[in-house]
Amino acid sequence: MNTSRPVEDALEETAPLLVHDHESAQVKKATPLPMGQMSILMLLALAEPITSYCISPFLNQLISELDITGGDEKKVGYYAGMMQSIFFAMEALFVFQWARLSDHIGRKPVLLVGVGGLCISMICFGLSKTFWGLVISRSIVGMLNGNTGVTKCMIGEITDETNVAQGFAWLPVAWSVGSTTGPLIGGQLAKPHERWPSVFTHPFWVKYPYFLPCATSAAFSSFTFVVTAIFLKERRRPDPSSSSEELHEVHGNDEGEDDAPPPLKQLLTRRVVVSISNYAAIALVEIAFLALQPIYLATPIELGGLGLSPPTIGTILATCGMLSGAFQGLFFARLMARWGPKYLVQQGLLAFVPLYTLNVVMSLYAKAYGVTPLVWTLILLQQILLVIMDLAFGAVFIYIRSSSVSNRTLGATNGIAQFIASVMRTVGPAASTSLFAASLEHNWLGGYGVYPILLAMTVSLFFVTRLLPRDLWPKEEDAHRDD
Repeated sequence: MNTSRPVEDALEETAPLLVHDHESAQVKKATPLPMGQMSILMLLALAEPITSYCISPFLNQLISELDITGGDEKKVGYYAGMMQSIFFAMEALFVFQWARLSDHIGRKPVLLVGVGGLCISMICFGLSKTFWGLVISRSIVGMLNGNTGVTKCMIGEITDETNVAQGFAWLPVAWSVGSTTGPLIGGQLAKPHERWPSVFTHPFWVKYPYFLPCATSAAFSSFTFVVTAIFLKERRRPDPSSSSEELHEVHGNDEGEDDAPPPLKQLLTRRVVVSISNYAAIALVEIAFLALQPIYLATPIELGGLGLSPPTIGTILATCGMLSGAFQGLFFARLMARWGPKYLVQQGLLAFVPLYTLNVVMSLYAKAYGVTPLVWTLILLQQILLVIMDLAFGAVFIYIRSSSVSNRTLGATNGIAQFIASVMRTVGPAASTSLFAASLEHNWLGGYGVYPILLAMTVSLFFVTRLLPRDLWPKEEDAHRDD
């Protein structure tokens, strides 16, 4: 996502990623990544986490100021989770259609619509003064954004078996950088009239205190749109003047195949279903934690949180992204070679056991002694565990890529994967934040009832990882020859 050779050998820098015949295997020199095109794809990959995480530091405060909870801080979690889930709900409805469309009309038009949608939605979010205004703005970005799956398609198309691990290693790095930048933008630029009263003197900033961070993230999306429109090369439908070598690079082993994508039922092979199931499991557990964490950090200490301010929360979230990005870029391919993809997926999922447990430990300690250096040490430990967890995404992306029948099915395969992940990311935030709010409101296990439930979910989903092969899936044509 078992006839592939061991990953320890397969991910050496001078060897192919997937080689299935030990005796006939030829040592290949790793193909250099096309860094110009990769850089544009990384900009596209940056735009989504920047816009997603930009609102996290101030979301609780925004919901409280809209007065939809009636002043009850215990109910903020319900609405914060809804805000997180709306985007993924709308994405789930449309992401497969966008990915499938990219198989027909090309990747570039779909990517441009997606990044344009990010810009429009963030402007709308910053100008919203009602709860339903926020709902509509988050719905817009979910409807128009199919970029995550299509970006993975293009990475799969511009890499080969010798450099695919390095190519996909950059995708979590970009997400991590975005998840670093987004919280910093949201935490530091919210309510600029209070932080820099001599600069932001116009009444506009009082009326729309969260417009500046939203506009900043929208500006990045606009920049990305322009760069993509001018410089990104279409890979799905190459120019007729391309050389035969370039056509082979784009289509790989599909030169003799019909260019039309196959029917959906032909895509859902066992290997695709297993790979996507693992992606769904990780996505569900991860988004449940990430949606809950800012609420936990902002909740008053007496109610089971740490009572931190939006700028502090933004810094914490940014630190995690910064650590993860550096670690992924430096060590992902080496860890894939040393431990194999299945181990990284399993350890990533199990990392949530101590992550959730630490929330309880920190809360109990803070109630007794306040937020001391020990609490900050445990917060740092959580960031390290999240870095370990992020390795699972790079591994599962490569499982999905290797499970695809051919390049012409990459769009549909990634579309299905992103659809299922979006469904999980719709359920996850609403479930975890609502359980957190319900635990406080009804005093389940002293307000900590949410954590045993989420821990049980994590452990039960671990068994899905056992269905993965130890090594990556073989190429479809090689598997057929072996048969």
